[in-house]
Amino acid sequence: MPGTEVTQHPDLLVGIPGSDDAAVYRLSDDLALVQTVDFFTPIVDDPTEWGRIAAANALSDVYAMGGMPLTALQLLSWPRDELPWSVAADVIDGAAEVLTEARCTLVGGHSIDDRTPKFGFAITGTVHPDRMITNDAARPGDALVLTKALGTGLVSTAIKNGVASTRAQEAAITSMRRLNASASRAAVDAGVRAGTDVTGFGLLGHLVEMLRASVASAVLTAAAIPVLEGALDCAATGNVPGGTRRNLRSVEGAIDFGDTSSDVRTLLADAQTSGGLLLAVAESNLPPLVAAITAGGDLAAVVGRIEPATPDLLITVR
Repeated sequence: MPGTEVTQHPDLLVGIPGSDDAAVYRLSDDLALVQTVDFFTPIVDDPTEWGRIAAANALSDVYAMGGMPLTALQLLSWPRDELPWSVAADVIDGAAEVLTEARCTLVGGHSIDDRTPKFGFAITGTVHPDRMITNDAARPGDALVLTKALGTGLVSTAIKNGVASTRAQEAAITSMRRLNASASRAAVDAGVRAGTDVTGFGLLGHLVEMLRASVASAVLTAAAIPVLEGALDCAATGNVPGGTRRNLRSVEGAIDFGDTSSDVRTLLADAQTSGGLLLAVAESNLPPLVAAITAGGDLAAVVGRIEPATPDLLITVR
């Protein structure tokens, strides 16, 4: 935040610098708080599914830091004179299902009258200070592992435009409402210390943040990127969210795309909601990590590797 003096504290282990997924504040040598907040407008038509996705999305930042969520504060903006409270109740019920699955306790919240519905949570969790996953710990030689397919932004835009296929909608919703809990536990147990979740800045944007914090570069293998059903069709037909277009413009000067197609470039920059984890893991720990993640029911796509820093390019796509 340019021009703003931010209070610092020796126990603030992760704060605003570094663009990490959440803040981490040390309480003792073996316990730290993880804090994050996220909310957004509807991205699907079903209010219950919106609630589920909003909860999974907010919880994801805690999992991305290697933490476990404890409590949630609900944030609700609602047009009380235009939409019935029964619809808001459906949103909240959907979220409650996912919070219960995560063993995260809803402890309160706040609502306001607003013309545009918005919903989300402030989440508090815990992590061991020595077992955090952060943006700045990727090292040359590490493999990059992605735990969910890309394309939720593209499919969500097609849903809003009324052109998404039923199969594409179902695939995107299933992905967005799935928690990153199991993949996070597998990462921590495998000794992973560098990672992030892939959300609004897309795979490229979040990887760029990691590379800048770690002073490194990366090679991505386009053919290894997992893709949600229908996502590339959405890109080809122009169902591209504004955030995805901005993401691509913001990073393309630092990326060598080679002969990658325009649709795949769009996919790599697609603004995700409740996306997967992007983990940097030492090659020696890669087989047990992949085995543990897949045993938990998640994807474990090896999509690239970390390389030494280069003067001009952060990412090469092959």
